[in-house]
Amino acid sequence: MSRSSRSRDEAGPLLRPAGDRAYLCIPNADRVADLAAELRERSLPGVVDLLPAAETVLVTLDSPESAYRLRPEIERLVAAVNKAVPGDVSRGTLPRDETVRVPVHYDGPDLSAVAGALGLRPDEVVAAHTGTVWRCSFVGFAPGFGYLEPPDERLAVARRPIPRTRIPAGSVALAGGYSAVYPRQSPGGWQLIGRTDLVMWDTERDPPALIRAGGLVRFVDAAVDR
Repeated sequence: MSRSSRSRDEAGPLLRPAGDRAYLCIPNADRVADLAAELRERSLPGVVDLLPAAETVLVTLDSPESAYRLRPEIERLVAAVNKAVPGDVSRGTLPRDETVRVPVHYDGPDLSAVAGALGLRPDEVVAAHTGTVWRCSFVGFAPGFGYLEPPDERLAVARRPIPRTRIPAGSVALAGGYSAVYPRQSPGGWQLIGRTDLVMWDTERDPPALIRAGGLVRFVDAAVDR
């Protein structure tokens, strides 16, 4: 079952204790970003940290007492987000952050291979990539590396069979149904379709990450947008 089609059995757990002051929330697979945005918007007293992942959100509390007190409210929020229409603004499930605009030079070494794998021309890949509103499901692998999820799977491609040992910072990539921008030079196995001059992670900036969990991203063709 794909991550976008998995649904939580109503009889299954909505959250599990993670020690005595944290809960691992388990929403439907396509509602993780919605749940993180809802929890962030609520700012429940006692919640000190939220950590979205691919299929869960870890909620850390300031004490065992807060964990006991907030469990019914957190469980209710998970259930409500599961039943809501994805992205329903009236329920506060969309992030309040502005959309991050990322200009891209679409000259990546894997663009032609990605186009061939998808049965598209390279310009059609660019059109699909720029025509999608991406949402950051979670951040991982490296500081500022946001896993950007689309509303459909038309650009879903596999990772490279052999990872590269060096990918330049700013590389724009696709893999496993996600898109991402490498925030710094690192090894990696994603398919590189372009590059951006934006700095994705800057410790002198507040917050350091340009893209955060729950945020929206639009890619723009730098060759057109001048």
